[in-house]
Amino acid sequence: MFSPRSPRPVLTASAAALALFLTGCAQSDGGGSDAEPGIGAVPTLLESRNLTLPMASYLPDNRQHAMLSEAQDVLVDQCMQRFGFRYQLRRKEPAVKRDNNRLYGLSDPAEAARYGYANPPEGQAQRPPQQALGPNEQLVLHGLEVDPSLPVPMSQDEAEKSDVATTVVAGQKVPAGGCLRESALKLFSPTKDSVASTDVQGFGLDSYARSQKDSRVVGAFKSWSECMGRHGYTDDSPMGQPPGIDSSGISSPQAIAMAKQDVGCKRETNLVGIWYTVEVAYENRVIEQNAETLDRARKQLDARLKLAATLIAGT
Repeated sequence: MFSPRSPRPVLTASAAALALFLTGCAQSDGGGSDAEPGIGAVPTLLESRNLTLPMASYLPDNRQHAMLSEAQDVLVDQCMQRFGFRYQLRRKEPAVKRDNNRLYGLSDPAEAARYGYANPPEGQAQRPPQQALGPNEQLVLHGLEVDPSLPVPMSQDEAEKSDVATTVVAGQKVPAGGCLRESALKLFSPTKDSVASTDVQGFGLDSYARSQKDSRVVGAFKSWSECMGRHGYTDDSPMGQPPGIDSSGISSPQAIAMAKQDVGCKRETNLVGIWYTVEVAYENRVIEQNAETLDRARKQLDARLKLAATLIAGT
């Protein structure tokens, strides 16, 4: 509750912008089978912090995500230098730890007792204050403002051959989307056959959506809800905003009491063990049905990380 469901690494700002361009270009139904997969024995689990889903092996981990973010900043700076400008790089700080402690809602008894439904504070790498940009710097960094419905290159290979949504500054062609988009294409979509991280994440999100509707998870929700009801709380889902608690009171004594019971009912019903086992089964099926695409994604991730290491070493 009160936490984003996605535990996967978050895209950098420019990669997120690229994801918007890529949406709809490589969609997958995640396998498409409506049959519920077999799951075998269900382990007894509570805290989800250290659980790992199969799809994670195709995505960058926390350390790798920080490396890619830093490398992307280097690429932005390289692009800006072509026009006589500089881009302030991200401070080199330890990777922000992102774990799965809210993978299936609140499940850590200590966090529930201390924070209620609030997320524990977490450090974040800060970018140095950026100086005000002049008109040309702004144009080079972000590119022309164009109709978002216009077609733009979807890979760096295409971008180098295209004049769509480009302009000229200081005698140099500004790429579509500016240096921010160029950096994202060079790192995440260099060729037409690049598998976007958003596509891999989409497989995982599809598996999660299917698992949430699975009869075994639905049954676990029901058992958890009945447990909460026996202790005076009316709640149908362990995800989302808890009834009767608004955003300003998520660490109030009332919220802490409910959060502790929430975790207690997850323990009693083994909701985390059931849900995790079911989601793993859906992800394994997706991986089997999309093996060629995901194998390509893993190889491209390896190449991306090698490029990132080279870029960072050169700064």
